[in-house]
Amino acid sequence: MTTTSDQSIAAELAGTPSTAGEWVDRGRQVAKILAVDAAQRDGEGKPPYREIELLKDSGLVTLLGPEAHGGGGETWPTALRVCREISKADGSVGQLLGYHYLWAWATRFFGTDEEIAREEERYTLNRYFYSGAINPRDKDIVATDEGDTLRLNGGKSFASGSLVSDLTCLTAALETGGSLFVIVDTKSPGLSYNHDWDNMGQRLTESGSITATDLVVPWSAAIGRGGKKATPMVYGSLSLLTLQLVMTNMYLGIAEGAMESAAEYTRTRTRPWPYGGDDKEAATDEWYILEAYGDFRAKLWAAEALIDRVNDELAQLLHGQREAVTFPQRGEVAVRISAAKHRIVRDGLDVCSRIFEVMGARSTAARYGFDRFWRNLRTHSLHDPVAYKAREVGRYTLLGEPPQPSWYT
Repeated sequence: MTTTSDQSIAAELAGTPSTAGEWVDRGRQVAKILAVDAAQRDGEGKPPYREIELLKDSGLVTLLGPEAHGGGGETWPTALRVCREISKADGSVGQLLGYHYLWAWATRFFGTDEEIAREEERYTLNRYFYSGAINPRDKDIVATDEGDTLRLNGGKSFASGSLVSDLTCLTAALETGGSLFVIVDTKSPGLSYNHDWDNMGQRLTESGSITATDLVVPWSAAIGRGGKKATPMVYGSLSLLTLQLVMTNMYLGIAEGAMESAAEYTRTRTRPWPYGGDDKEAATDEWYILEAYGDFRAKLWAAEALIDRVNDELAQLLHGQREAVTFPQRGEVAVRISAAKHRIVRDGLDVCSRIFEVMGARSTAARYGFDRFWRNLRTHSLHDPVAYKAREVGRYTLLGEPPQPSWYT
């Protein structure tokens, strides 16, 4: 994966972080390793098996796992900061790690206390990596109740990371009515991968489609369906907000990575313009370059301040009593997540596009791969229309109406 030897990587990542700051530092260490050949890997577009192993070896996959089973026992703000750091180097790996944290929390969103204890012990001890095929705009996989087991048939698109994961989360519709959230072994017989992800950005996320053909799983794989009956809570709808906030932190990371990479190029390679009537010794003396980086930095600092605030606000609900969460509490957090996502998509795309203006024509060479930052952010930010986020904030501002729960809010 990188030019760094496996032995030196292992030495660099030795030991388990014990504080939030140390976990974020571990994220930076991993990002530094990923950055070495990020452009090359983006061009090759191969399944990120070694990248996922790096996340496992570094301990990042079990950051939220219980300490009793060897996990970090950390909180969501730390997980989101780590996701942001990884995304600076590689947006694809940052997305997969953020989604892993989301689905590793799935039993807390939907399950019983017994299921939470069972699943968190299993994934933490084994360092399992999660993926999900949940796209609500697809026709659901159909589940047939066969007594002690379920038989699943159908397909889902955008199964991000499923090919390189250990466990895959699926949504399915019971033939008799109702929906299921199912966690299955990624290598289960009957689950196949269609290898049809060829998009311009997030090329390493393996976000192609999957097909379930007579996939048989025990009823215990259906989370929160004890006695085959669902007992939903408001807390479960926080999964949708958590997903949106994972995206928001990932976008900030991509934009920060674009700015930092461009700044290094500007310092070391960009030449001053010789026809301005006031010769400069270095590109870093150019007024238009200084103004542009000042604009980039101000925008991303402002986005970061808002995103950090909503990270903390949502975490108060995520780490609180599940039964105590109310719809009004949820709505107050949801509107600020919408505002944060809207802001970073707009400003992030601006930064990722304009970095070429302050690097110069030679920076467009394919070997640098600077275009990957824009391609990654542009591709993933189309997940759901960001204009709807602005509308949600507008309704709240004018009418006092918080966003209502939906598959995308």
